[in-house]
Order: sequence, then structure tokens, then C-alpha cells
Amino acid sequence: MTFRRMADRRPVETTVARDDGVVFELRGAGGGADLPHDLVHALVERELRVADGIWGCIADGVVWQSMRHVSGRQPPHAAERSAALKRARSARVQQAELLADVVARLARDAEVLPTEVAGSGHPRAQLTEAAAALRAAGREWAALRPGETLVVDWARPGGRRRR
Repeated sequence: MTFRRMADRRPVETTVARDDGVVFELRGAGGGADLPHDLVHALVERELRVADGIWGCIADGVVWQSMRHVSGRQPPHAAERSAALKRARSARVQQAELLADVVARLARDAEVLPTEVAGSGHPRAQLTEAAAALRAAGREWAALRPGETLVVDWARPGGRRRR
């Protein structure tokens, strides 16, 4: 994934190259010096080895509305597969949203309730380590000038594609 920093208040542009050779562009929230929402997800899911969150879904064939096909041959019935995966994984995607929020708040030293930590499915120590990774990435992101990029490799935990 290549995240391109844009000027303040402009959507972040991300290039996503899947393992099957299909490339997408997506526009997401988070222009300026703050880490973009999609980048937070990528980092949190990578650090906590979340295989079926937002980026695991994309790796497996989900195409979100914000994505535009750029190149590569999509597999047969790609739209139907995407819709089925969205339905099947909706609860896990919601969990990934909550997890990203908890870790982002920890990274900002904001209050996180013990019930939120428990609901994350991860020990506080792991969440704290992921928050440290977010802070480090945040410093790197803030140092970028508009138009510069940050590349993040995301690999499914265990190195396998999930079907």
C-alpha cells in the first residue's frame, strides 16, 4: 500500500496492489499531518496480526465504494465475491473499526476504558505496542510534504490468503 500525503483537508490517495496483481486507488479521510484513517487501520491490523479486518478483506477481494480499479485482471464474479465477503465479515470489520479507534486513542494518550481494552480481544500490552508503532508512523507521516508517500507492507498473519 502506498499512501500519498495530500495538502491539508484533501483526501489521502492510496494505491493498493493486491497479491493477485490487481491494483486499486482509493481516496480516504485524513489529509494533512494527522495519520489517515486507512493508514491507522493498516498499521493496527499489521501490528496486532488481524487477518480479517479492513485490509484482510481487501486482500481477499472486497472492493469498497471508495476504491477505483486501476489495473490487473479481476477474477470472475469479483463483484459478487466482494458483496458476499462484506456480508460475511461485517462483524469483524466493525471489530476492526473499534480496535483501530482504541489503539489510536492510546497513541494520543487519551482515556481508554478497561471495558474497551477487554472488548478489543487483545491484552493491553499488545495495544500499547501497537500505539507506539502508530506514534512512530505519525512522526514519519507528519514529516512528509504534500505529494510524498509512505509505503506499508501488509501481509496476512501466517502468510496465507483466507478464503
